[in-house]
Amino acid sequence: MSSKNDPRTVSLERRRLLQGLTALPLIALPGLSFGNQYPTSAVNTTGLAVTDTEVTVGQLHSATGTMAISETGSIQAEQLAIDQINASGGVLGRMIKVIKEDGASDWPTFAEKSRKLLVSDNVAAVFGCWTSASRKAVLPVFEKENGLLYYPTFYEGLEQSKNVIYTGQEATQQIIWGLDWAKSEKGAQKFFLVGSDYIWPRTSMKIARKHIESFQGGSVVGEEYYPLGNTNFNSLINKIKIAKPDCIFAAVVGGSNVAFYKQLKASGITGARQFLLTLSVTEDEMLGIGGENFDGFYSSMKYFQSLDNENNKAFVEAFKAKYGPKAVIGDVTQAAYLGPWLWKAAVEKAGSFDVDKVAAASPGIELSTAPEGYVKVHENHHLWSKARIGQGQPDGQFKLVAESPDLIQPDPFPKGYQ
Repeated sequence: MSSKNDPRTVSLERRRLLQGLTALPLIALPGLSFGNQYPTSAVNTTGLAVTDTEVTVGQLHSATGTMAISETGSIQAEQLAIDQINASGGVLGRMIKVIKEDGASDWPTFAEKSRKLLVSDNVAAVFGCWTSASRKAVLPVFEKENGLLYYPTFYEGLEQSKNVIYTGQEATQQIIWGLDWAKSEKGAQKFFLVGSDYIWPRTSMKIARKHIESFQGGSVVGEEYYPLGNTNFNSLINKIKIAKPDCIFAAVVGGSNVAFYKQLKASGITGARQFLLTLSVTEDEMLGIGGENFDGFYSSMKYFQSLDNENNKAFVEAFKAKYGPKAVIGDVTQAAYLGPWLWKAAVEKAGSFDVDKVAAASPGIELSTAPEGYVKVHENHHLWSKARIGQGQPDGQFKLVAESPDLIQPDPFPKGYQ
């Protein structure tokens, strides 16, 4: 039989998959005998859906509703990671089976589906949620049923749970760093805060206001919130024009972004005339917004598809090979991709699928070849990550304009902001 490394014997799809693996953690690839070294009775002592050959996990995102524009990328990235893990031999010699559930952009539905995954399906882990409202809805379920959630979205912080691994940024890594950049590099002193009307934008803007007024000596000249799915921002735009802020600081989420940025441009508020920094527009949202409507505005994220490193190049190639050449990758999409790999590493470090053992093994887990660069799980279950600023381009991508010199230690409970 020809060697699998001989390119003449490998299909194009398989070759691309193998190329994608170069962007992944350098974890030993288990052989067929690996599962025999870890009998099910030893690696599953709590009744999870684990057999001698298979382990079942859950996916819980909004495949429908206003948040689908943002969460579809997470669904795709998690599936790509799982496919690659299975291609590399699985986890403790077991193939990963996925049960997909749709939270439908509705927080009670998220709670209901999380209970199904944990109680009825007995999944070993769940990769899911996007909004803080959905995470807050499922958190009591995960803590009561002792499940394990990998949550990929940048968020407001002020939370820590044994049952959650937070693979996105918290406030010190995104909000505070971004505001400091806005002041030092753009001279911003007067800010107009705008967000969708739920816990993440409101708490994020509370932290932003505190930082602007108490730590930067600046001022907030306006603060407005609009329901999820809102499509009329004309009144807001008039208020912004009257207030004349140095910076519009935005946390509008989901499909509302499309209307918001199109109406800004139609009113004459463009990147060439007004400094705008957002916490919530990635390449995923840009598909709906249109690069021409976001051109010149800025986003504070830890990842952009345009990052120029070998890990990211391989990841982008693998993602496009699976989902098509027009597919794009945003910050949360990349953070979602990390989830299955962090879980695999923790399971194999623990030598068990049991949630308590996996949670205990998670601090210290490192991914030296993550697409964003090196990341490491802190004891507080958040990731050490860099902060970055990208400027929107007409083609829907971002130009990297700023980057923290070092990894920022996660601090979900920063002093003076609670």
